[in-house]
Formats: sequence, C-alpha cells, structure tokens
Amino acid sequence: MSALQAPRAIKLKLTSSLLGAALLALSAGTALAQAPATPAPGTQKPAAPAPATPPPAAPAAQAPPAAQTPPKPFPEGAKIAYVNVQAIASNSVEGKAATSKLDDLRKKKTAEIADKNKALAAAQTKLQQGGSVLNDAARGALEKDIEKMNREIQFAQQDANTELQELQNQLQADFQEKLNPVLEQVASEKGLHMLIDIANSGAVWANSGLDLTAEVIRRFDAATKTAPVKK
Repeated sequence: MSALQAPRAIKLKLTSSLLGAALLALSAGTALAQAPATPAPGTQKPAAPAPATPPPAAPAAQAPPAAQTPPKPFPEGAKIAYVNVQAIASNSVEGKAATSKLDDLRKKKTAEIADKNKALAAAQTKLQQGGSVLNDAARGALEKDIEKMNREIQFAQQDANTELQELQNQLQADFQEKLNPVLEQVASEKGLHMLIDIANSGAVWANSGLDLTAEVIRRFDAATKTAPVKK
C-alpha cells in the first residue's frame, strides 16, 4: 500500500452534530390536524401567585485558566497517523460553509411548512367556531379545503426531506473531494503507510503526537482560500 492510497480509505462520516443534524423530520404539520379547543369564557382558573424570587447568588470566584499543554511532537519514523474527520468538518472553513448551506435550506423549508400549518389551523378554527353559522355547502367546502391542506403539508414534508437529503449527499461528496488531496499531501510528506480516521477506527488509545487533525485543518483552510473560483 502506497502512502497516497491510504488516505482514500478514510470514509467521510458527518454525524448528527454536523451536516446530518440539519435533516429534520419536519413533521409539525400533522400535529396541527386537530386544533386545540378554546375554553369557554369564565371557565379559566385564576393564575397561581408567582413564587418569590430568591436573592441573587454571590458570583463564584473564577478559577485561573489552566495552562495549555503543548502538543506532542510527531514520533520520528512513525508510519501510521490519524485525523479526526468529525473535527475537520466542524472546524474547517469548508465544513462550516457546508453546514451553513444545509442549515439555510432547513430553515427555509421549516418556515414554508409553518406557514401551511398556520393556514390549516385558521381553517380548522373557522370550521369549529362557525358550526351553526355555516350552511351545509359552506361547511362541506371548508372540510374539503382542510383535507387538501393536510395532504399538501404531508407532500411538502416529504419533498423537504428529500431535498435536504440530496443537498447533504452533495455537500458530503464535495467536502470529501476537496479534503482528500490535503490528506494525501500530509500523508506523503510524513512518509506514512496509513492515515486513519480515529473516530471510526475502534482504537482505545493512541499517542497524541500522531494526531494530524490540526495540521490538516490548517492546510485545508489555506487551500480553500487559494482555490480558484468556479465560474
């Protein structure tokens, strides 16, 4: 196995704390299928008196900052080293940018479905409160509208999850494609036979001097700044 082949064996795995975290179920729509009943006037219980506010506690004395331990040097002649791909995705410029893109899409889809839920809740309220006022034709039309809104919300949830999953897959592929040359460069310069992802290696202990995560992030960010802009 050559020094340049080993880094390609690293499998990018962005867990729920990163890109995967932005994949929400977006299932709030079905929770509004039954609007909460409005209590009748005069039936509300008086609010309980607020508990007495305790006096503010005295500020705790701040402990002096712990001295930072300098990183261990890379062991001379070592042929195996490791990185934490999770940390690279969390702290690198590329990883943060990918997370931001996915989070923006998640927020957009969540807001769109929230608007649909508000319209559904308003229609349900109108149906409940207009019981004896609406004629049969108007009531039937409103009930059909509510059924249609429920279906649209379900479809919107499915489409949103699909779009989020597709974007996540694309961002992960792009991230891996940009990261691999950096891993190969570092592994080649160190003369390594293997570079592993420590989070998925099953290792229970490793010499911290073998950790090349910080160096990879530094070089990855430098490569990102100097990369040509795609037209």
